Amino acid sequence: MTDDLYGMVEPVVSALELELVDVEQRSGVVLVTVDRPGGVDLESLVRADRAVTVAFDEVGLFERRYTLEVSSPGVERMLRRPEHFTRAMGEMISVKTRPQVPGERRLRGTLVEADDEGFELSTGQAGTDRVRLAYSDVDRVRTVFEWGPGPRPGERGKANAGRTGHDGDARTGGGTDQAERKQVATS
Repeated sequence: MTDDLYGMVEPVVSALELELVDVEQRSGVVLVTVDRPGGVDLESLVRADRAVTVAFDEVGLFERRYTLEVSSPGVERMLRRPEHFTRAMGEMISVKTRPQVPGERRLRGTLVEADDEGFELSTGQAGTDRVRLAYSDVDRVRTVFEWGPGPRPGERGKANAGRTGHDGDARTGGGTDQAERKQVATS
């Protein structure tokens, strides 16, 4: 059904000059992910939502109620089609293989190559360990957004030293900065 939905939605969003990244259906919810060079704005998402709703209603695709969610891919994107993999070359990815595939079920590494048959990722330092997988071997693949380097070994506790704020006031050597405290209503 997902391939049918993809084939139905793709021309609708293409007419709006958007790229269809993914279509997914889960228990009464249809998730449509769209993008375009430079990103997608809210107005484009609303137009896509309306156009896809009209297309679904014209065909009478769903017998029961459904919820349609149209969104941009975000920073961590699912990779499903060869062109998604090609665009993500050089990025960190997380891979979950199918149960019948020998080896580790979960892999993480840098996407170093992609073609029509599959992809290759580097799982070691400086590209030393490489794994080649066919697209049919994987259950799920997504890009991984990394927030920046973590603390160096032995510097974990030093990361906030000298800063002011909730962890202590550097001017007085401790305590909480009262100006930054917020009250939150609870029920």
